[in-house]
Amino acid sequence: MKNRWLIALSAVGIHISIGSVYAWSVVAKPIMNLFNCSISQVTVTFAIAICFLGLSAAFLGHFVEKEGPRKAGMLAAFFFGIGVAGSGLAIRFESLRLLYLCYGVLGGIGLGTGYIAPVSTLIKWFPDKRGMATGMAIMGFGFAAFISSFAMKKLMSIESLGIEGMFYILGVIYFLVMSISAQYLAPPPKDWVPAGFKAKLNNGTKTIKLDLSQLTANEAVRTLRFYFLWLMLFINISCGIAVISVASPMGQELAGLSVAAAAGMVAIIGIFNGLGRIGWSSISDHIGRPVTWTIFFIIQIVAFLVLPQIRNPVLFQAVVFLIMTCYGGGFASVPAYISDLFGTKQVSAIHGYILTAWSAAGIFGPMFLAMVKDKTQNYSTTLYVFSGFFVIALILSTLLIFNIKAIMAKNHIKVEEQVCLA
Repeated sequence: MKNRWLIALSAVGIHISIGSVYAWSVVAKPIMNLFNCSISQVTVTFAIAICFLGLSAAFLGHFVEKEGPRKAGMLAAFFFGIGVAGSGLAIRFESLRLLYLCYGVLGGIGLGTGYIAPVSTLIKWFPDKRGMATGMAIMGFGFAAFISSFAMKKLMSIESLGIEGMFYILGVIYFLVMSISAQYLAPPPKDWVPAGFKAKLNNGTKTIKLDLSQLTANEAVRTLRFYFLWLMLFINISCGIAVISVASPMGQELAGLSVAAAAGMVAIIGIFNGLGRIGWSSISDHIGRPVTWTIFFIIQIVAFLVLPQIRNPVLFQAVVFLIMTCYGGGFASVPAYISDLFGTKQVSAIHGYILTAWSAAGIFGPMFLAMVKDKTQNYSTTLYVFSGFFVIALILSTLLIFNIKAIMAKNHIKVEEQVCLA
């Protein structure tokens, strides 16, 4: 019998490797100077990677379910390791197209597969703590930028390595860490529950909350609640990732932060992103995912409304950090929310379909913010619009709660009918 905490550690190993994509900004400017191109041309690499993250998660979700987390983890290690190491060749030949192919396409495929590979396994190993378990792994993804940025800067500073050598070394390291982590990933035996929890089940002090349904991925996408959750995640990511993309200049414009203070805020954002992932997902185990997501949206409606009015630098940063916890918490709690709504039959495949919201939001959020900023010459208007988006998200969350209650009532009627027939 495998140790479920080592399963969780293996998941963190994969996520902390692929999460290095969030440190892309560290190499963006050096590559721009090396290639003598615009920053937007280099940033396209990151956009392609996020796009293929969502696409590969959607298309390879069934592969994860069919072949298991170990093979899926190895596939992710291969694509991501080759993608990162191949970026070194793109630097050598000063080829943007090769960079798009290696880091964007190949690395993006590794990102998507590696992101969903451990999720269904963790949910099955932690039936008593679904949110916390997935939060631990996805927290690694959030903290990875903080860790990887230091490693990238250190390696690039070595004259004999430079950017090219940095990509070669990190590609090998990521491949090894992900490969080793994938070897321990395996689903638990059928109907397995933790030993201590099993005793509590037997004496009646604990119960396992039944999932709303047990659906395949193709069945899930034909339900209304799938699209409610997709849109809620899309809005949460769009607004959050837009703030991340302009956090430094926005802080300087609205709160009068210095360049150094704004840069420090950007670094700390990664910490609160990670803390929000483990914190909110753990809280969701106690108060439920529907309530947790409703709280996300209420907090952010208020936060985006007041942020343009705040001139105190400390208070401004505190509100931004609070928004980032909700941004990270959405990522971490959505796998548990999916399993609550659709069961664990094909949770990886359904999670993959839901993550297409990330691909769409990664393009829409920053582009929408840039468009409004160009027209209004300020960030305040965009923040007010984002607050309106969260009002829509709150309505969707409320409708989803009503939908869940209706299904629960319907299922209860069915149970009574079966008892009467018996």
